[in-house]
Amino acid sequence: MKDELVGYDAIALGELVRGKEIKAVELLETVIQRIELLNPKLNAVIHKLYDQARENVMKDPGDGMFSGVPFLLKDLFAETKGAPFEEGSRAVKGYVSKLDSELVKRQKAAGLNIVGKTNTCEFGLLPTTEPKLYGPTNNPWNPEFSPGGSSGGSAAAVASRIVPIAHGNDGGGSLRCPASCCGVFGLKPTRGRNPMGPLFGDGGGVLAEHGLSLTVRDSAALLDATSGPDLGDPYAAPHKERLYQEEVGADPGRLKIGFLTAVPDGWSMGARIHPDCQQAVKDAAVLCENLGHDVEEVSPDKLGQPKLSATFGQMFSCFAGRVIAYWEEELGMKITEDQVEPMTWGSYQAGLRRTGADYLGLVEKTQRFSRKIAHWYDQGGYHLLLSPTLCLPPAKLGSFEPTPEDPLNGLKTTNAFVALNYIQNLTGQPAMSVPLFWNKQGLPIGVQFAGRFGDEATLFRLAGQLEQERPWIDRKPLIHIHND
Repeated sequence: MKDELVGYDAIALGELVRGKEIKAVELLETVIQRIELLNPKLNAVIHKLYDQARENVMKDPGDGMFSGVPFLLKDLFAETKGAPFEEGSRAVKGYVSKLDSELVKRQKAAGLNIVGKTNTCEFGLLPTTEPKLYGPTNNPWNPEFSPGGSSGGSAAAVASRIVPIAHGNDGGGSLRCPASCCGVFGLKPTRGRNPMGPLFGDGGGVLAEHGLSLTVRDSAALLDATSGPDLGDPYAAPHKERLYQEEVGADPGRLKIGFLTAVPDGWSMGARIHPDCQQAVKDAAVLCENLGHDVEEVSPDKLGQPKLSATFGQMFSCFAGRVIAYWEEELGMKITEDQVEPMTWGSYQAGLRRTGADYLGLVEKTQRFSRKIAHWYDQGGYHLLLSPTLCLPPAKLGSFEPTPEDPLNGLKTTNAFVALNYIQNLTGQPAMSVPLFWNKQGLPIGVQFAGRFGDEATLFRLAGQLEQERPWIDRKPLIHIHND
């Protein structure tokens, strides 16, 4: 399949449609062909919404930034009316959304045309995308490996050039983890930056909606299109000074960046950073220093917090308990052990054992930690904290499966994987995974920059500078759409 539109990001495609250089229906059919060609190799798209997308494209695509641009929606939290909504679970199979989430309304208003929904692990509980419901999504760089999770279907679709941008969300690294594993750009916005209504709250303050993209400017434009409080939201992120699109390409100034090559005490249960990931962060530190920034290694002792990973794990079990309870209420039926995966059931049972007082105590602990981190940035004059996105390179498919000898294998592998990811979910800070490094096996290893609360602007300015200095868009995986 010759595809002359490969290499165009979503903003550029929208410009072609608005300028009438290509019809929105032609662009849609091109993306449908891409899905049909590559999805058998990737299993990234689990619900094909071709008829809905064709119906939408026959209407005026409008003059939004992404006018007529095909888009993939992750099958978790965000809903689009009339489409399957199953969140990777056999217990929910066959459910159809009754409404558009506020986020999706804003995506559509910007011109995005939802052509399909992407694979995710069950209820987003793991940093891989291997649900029993639809099977594993393969990493386009090497199909024996996981694309990460829980937004792995979206990340694989973007990396393989099926679409230049796709939806994802992040409750413990679920945007940044697959961005790292698939070699694309992924940003988790500040807590409260994007809406989650009308059905869902803030997931205890740890959940964030956004997307994965090939270019930094697409991510910025998407956040411009969707961010801002919805009526009735309990709180909102600090007001941005100008469009995020204007930050990309703007001079970031001289930034003070601290970097980590070890996991602070309490952030994990003994996780160690793999040499490849250490090399990636040191490489990024040198790159930032060469760009004129002040870069210094940070002692992990200054950021430690006793039993922080246990605190997050207990909060996540409460989240699992609420997810199951929500679906029991919505479906009008009791969900049984045989309908969900073993780790989901174990997390659900653990959540049931926690009281309201337990949960409020966990919230207090995370709030104390958040204040500690905020003071560290402020007192040290740091703009950013640099670390590997993940403690390990991409994992092989099956690495998170429980075994008869170790039913908690998935949890242990998760802890070893995302010990540097979930921190910003607890603190609410914005953080991004930037694809700057590939190991000797040809697998991407992202580096993470975490910014001050509410300061996506600095992240976008630095990301634009890094993208210009070391472009990644021409690095294509084994499985991708060709333009020759």
